Amino acid sequence: MDPVIVVGAGPVGLALSLALAAQGVPSVVLDESNGKDEPRPARTVVLRSDTADLVERLGCGTLRDEGIRWTGWRSMRRRQEMRHIPLGDSITPAPLHIPQHALTRGLRDAVAGQRLVRLATDSRLDSLEQDGSGVTAHSRGPSGTWWRGSYLVGCDGARSTVRKLLGIRFPGRTAVERHAVAALRTELPWQGEALLHRRPPWPSGGDEVVARPLPDGVWRLDWLLPPRGELVTPEALVARVRDTLAGWCGATPAYELIDTGVYTLHHRLARRWRVERAFLAGDAAHLLGALGTQGVDEGLRDVDNLAWKLARAWHHGASGTLLDSYQEERRTAVAARLRAADQSLPILRSGSGLRTYLPGAARGHDTMLTDGHLGQGALGAPPVYAHSVLTPESMTPWTAVGTETGAPVDDVRVTAPDGTAARLRDRLGKGRLLVVLVAPGTGVWDRRHWVSAGVMPRLAKAVTGLPMQAELLVTESYPGASAHTVLLVRPDGHLAAAFAGVRPAELYAAADTVRGGAPSAARTDRAGRTADIN
Repeated sequence: MDPVIVVGAGPVGLALSLALAAQGVPSVVLDESNGKDEPRPARTVVLRSDTADLVERLGCGTLRDEGIRWTGWRSMRRRQEMRHIPLGDSITPAPLHIPQHALTRGLRDAVAGQRLVRLATDSRLDSLEQDGSGVTAHSRGPSGTWWRGSYLVGCDGARSTVRKLLGIRFPGRTAVERHAVAALRTELPWQGEALLHRRPPWPSGGDEVVARPLPDGVWRLDWLLPPRGELVTPEALVARVRDTLAGWCGATPAYELIDTGVYTLHHRLARRWRVERAFLAGDAAHLLGALGTQGVDEGLRDVDNLAWKLARAWHHGASGTLLDSYQEERRTAVAARLRAADQSLPILRSGSGLRTYLPGAARGHDTMLTDGHLGQGALGAPPVYAHSVLTPESMTPWTAVGTETGAPVDDVRVTAPDGTAARLRDRLGKGRLLVVLVAPGTGVWDRRHWVSAGVMPRLAKAVTGLPMQAELLVTESYPGASAHTVLLVRPDGHLAAAFAGVRPAELYAAADTVRGGAPSAARTDRAGRTADIN
């Protein structure tokens, strides 16, 4: 089989190549740059707990050294503190904040040590053709090159060449919001905590300013700008910095201005994310960024969703249902996020009108904004694929647990039959299902006592007979689950089903649904055409 061609060597493209390699799939990454990323401290990425864990599993070593997990979140309105939320527990996990160039460099370093990934620099895609068995692409560069791949994924950003070559429309809204940004080194009263300050009481504060900490005493500050006008000169930005620091600290503290910029947020969504063997991911497929929702964060969720499906197709073949489910699940999730932002922003950003004077309105708005920044609620929570074609229909032996079907599972401690203990998320990323038995007491008894006792032998036999490779795990407890509950978890960590006890037939049927049914059977003739042989 030919490798997967990944177009674009930003965080999304690099992460996809690493996720494929972790599942034994080779790839070629076409990088139109020279492989060196310009440091821009004011251009940062906020990763929620699920995407940060994904990047760690892929071997990115810069998260701990050059990123920081916030210890708390504060929201203020004028001079009043509205909320203070400690972060870092299972209920409110801490987002991770890292400069984008540091994230990209860490992923490049991981790619350099991965034999299944070939990174081709100075290679700009200019044409592609598809046939029944693969994709042929041509890149410009010092020496024009033809590439042959089994599939192609466009991770080449907002101006995606792949999207244009596929003739896919990219409608949406332009200039939804504008922000002035500064990265500076200073001391603020909330060490390690992020701050959302609405209607700050100094003249240059504007409607909103957000402060996000980075390592080594560096902060990123974002000021929401009026939708039109207001040319942000260097002098005006420095005035904003000084006024904001003085407003928070009583007087302007010593600071070092490291980087500045102005960025504009757009909301766009590609009409199609799959055309035969070509796919779109990241900014090539969607643009969003309001309320702290970072495009890279959603792009990494695209990677997590698509990688196991492409890997299954590459190794075993896949049904059209499985490959189509990428667009169905991810486009639906991003569309819901955009819709929620478009409906909420006019209300949240409005400082006038009847809503301002309604009891609790301001506090409710601050709560919604906070949820968006922290990855909760309609504006920030991880996607739920409850209505996906890959989600089995509920049946009599199903049972309810604390996780909604189609939602990401809780990251509980698990034990493999060989005695290996780990977090549940650590077992993801291998392209296999996870079957988790809730068995209180397994942490007390020695493995040799429980691995062959009770329902374990019957469950182990059922797992070996599933239509997809699966790993059997045991946990002491799971939120909302009773003893002997069996969880079926997708390769990307979303709950597929939960059963009351061991139900081999129902477990098999649910696993078959997750894989999208049996792979499509086809043969390729010498002309490259495919013909069904069913």
